Amino acid sequence: MVQNKRKFASILFVLISFVCAAQETPPPPAPPPPPGLPVDGAVLFVLAIGIFYGVRKRLQLLK
Repeated sequence: MVQNKRKFASILFVLISFVCAAQETPPPPAPPPPPGLPVDGAVLFVLAIGIFYGVRKRLQLLK
């Protein structure tokens, strides 16, 4: 009786593994489109504003 259960379990394990291996996977999704704005578009502008803000704060602390 126990040996019959082992044979049955072994056959089920083999059959299930074949079914799992036979499944097709869908193709991966396409990558997202690039963003509309460049990352480095306003770096100099932001840097200038940062320097201006830092100088202004420094002058306010010295007063």
